[in-house]
Amino acid sequence: VTSQYLLALLTAATMSSSAFASLPAVLQPKEEDIQMMLSAGVHTGTRNSDSCMEEYIWRRRRDGLHILNIGKTWEKIMLAARVIVAIENPEDVVAISARPWGMRAVLKFAHYTGAQSIAGRFTPGTFTNQITKQFREPRLLIVTDPRTDSQAVRESSYVNIPVIAFCDSDSPLQHVDIAIPANNKGKHSIGLIYWLLAREVLRLRGSVSRTSDWDVPVDLFFHRDLEELKKTEEEQAAKIEEQAAPAPVYDEVIPDVADAGYGAAVAPVVAGGEAAAPAVPVAGGQEWAAASDDAAAAS
Repeated sequence: VTSQYLLALLTAATMSSSAFASLPAVLQPKEEDIQMMLSAGVHTGTRNSDSCMEEYIWRRRRDGLHILNIGKTWEKIMLAARVIVAIENPEDVVAISARPWGMRAVLKFAHYTGAQSIAGRFTPGTFTNQITKQFREPRLLIVTDPRTDSQAVRESSYVNIPVIAFCDSDSPLQHVDIAIPANNKGKHSIGLIYWLLAREVLRLRGSVSRTSDWDVPVDLFFHRDLEELKKTEEEQAAKIEEQAAPAPVYDEVIPDVADAGYGAAVAPVVAGGEAAAPAVPVAGGQEWAAASDDAAAAS
């Protein structure tokens, strides 16, 4: 009950008119967007907090977790989208995620916005050493976690590349130009933030209308485990086999031996369900009596 009351209070505080006074009416969020962010856990922080992130923290729960201000999260998403659109060539934007939860989101973001992506380990010298094969000169860097991707953030400071980072309550803000306060440790939170950012970029470019929903589902940006995919595939294959298997046919009728009487022969069943003519019972008792009389005469 306490968590539900806290979410309701956070929704009411976020959707108030004063929360987005600095944004125009076009860029203000809908109630569906706020509910998606709450359900994905974007507002959930950690037990620790950095001094630079205090302005983005709304309050602290009784169990010690910090609650981030979703209103400021939305404002920073809008700001980051406007910065991304300001770059003429989309390929000059690089999205990086060394955390496994954000690899799929980074690839999908790069696919729909035309940016470049680095999913996995970041090779040192990618931005500073021209001899390396993966040398790149981006104009903007998007980082999933400034602590996990610290090497990329440090190299961007050497070559004056602005950085947009998803920052949790304990994330360092050194060399970060635009900090988006969000939970960067959950796969649903990371996927939703990248989905919202990609949708807003396409809306500002005019590719997607604001009056209609984006036809790309947010599930495509979520991380998927191989084990879970194998289990779901096996379950689906088992269901398909059960549906494709023919149902057993019980057309053959076998008569009951007890009803026919002792010594009666059971009529065999012919293909097609018709029973053959019953065999004539043999007087077995008379044959045994004649055989015994012959044996007595011979003795």
